[in-house]
Amino acid sequence: MLRQRTLKTLVRTTGVGLHTGAKVGLVLRPAAPDTGIVFRRVDLDPPVDIRADPCSVGDTRLASSLEVAGVRIGTVEHLMSALCGLGIDNAWVDVDAPELPILDGSAAPFVYLVNSAGIEEQPAAKRFLRVKRPIEVREADKWARLDPYEGFRVSFSIAFQHPVLEKAATSAAFDFAEASYVQELARARTFGFMHEVEHMHEQGLALGGSLENAVVMDEYRVLNADGLRIPAEFVRHKLLDAVGDLYLLGHPLLAAFSAHKSGHALNNRLLRALLAEKDAWEMASFADAAAAPARVARLFALQSP
Repeated sequence: MLRQRTLKTLVRTTGVGLHTGAKVGLVLRPAAPDTGIVFRRVDLDPPVDIRADPCSVGDTRLASSLEVAGVRIGTVEHLMSALCGLGIDNAWVDVDAPELPILDGSAAPFVYLVNSAGIEEQPAAKRFLRVKRPIEVREADKWARLDPYEGFRVSFSIAFQHPVLEKAATSAAFDFAEASYVQELARARTFGFMHEVEHMHEQGLALGGSLENAVVMDEYRVLNADGLRIPAEFVRHKLLDAVGDLYLLGHPLLAAFSAHKSGHALNNRLLRALLAEKDAWEMASFADAAAAPARVARLFALQSP
């Protein structure tokens, strides 16, 4: 049986919120089978729980934020990406602020936290959401699409008018059954432009942003002293973000995702469009691991603790 997974024990960290610039405490805890990923604002009395769900996504400026009854938890996509990449189905995410810590701007610190806690298989079948027919959303020249695929594959292309980005790779693809998420995607950092940072600060946004948690460019070059971490870091971060946004479905996908110039808002529109078409998807489990499609079995094996 392809089993659900959770953490073996709790693990905690602190960091800075990307938008508030304030200190944030985060605790990841094990959860029972079929719990899903549930965020908890522990700074409120009583605490408020918000389940990972595309229909709970509110503000998508610069990040994906969950909102329920006026309570917000922002910048969830990097953690969600790491949980997806490691095959974690169930976890409690305690946070004492309106957003998660940005840490180094990638998913790598969250991968480290999960691996530090350990991963435990549970006595329940993993539940996949299988896409049965194509779903696509568009906005001007931007688009995002899901196609049937017996595995999980993501591809992305970007287009920016900037000397650094014009010379960098503008497209990338990643198949979870063929390569390691930890090695290929997790370390790719978010990126931005100095003039945008200054404008966002004027709006009270990105107050915690710095060269410590983002790749920042001026009009001509990358300002980070160490440059880029990995080849194609820009487009690979867009893949990392998309993986996290898609995992807000609460289940691993059996689908091929492709997009051009998409962002958090369009990714969320795609998920809502999918869920609205009841004949476009179904839930799937594999009680007999030997009967699982080959790519699904390889994906599961690559994520094994």
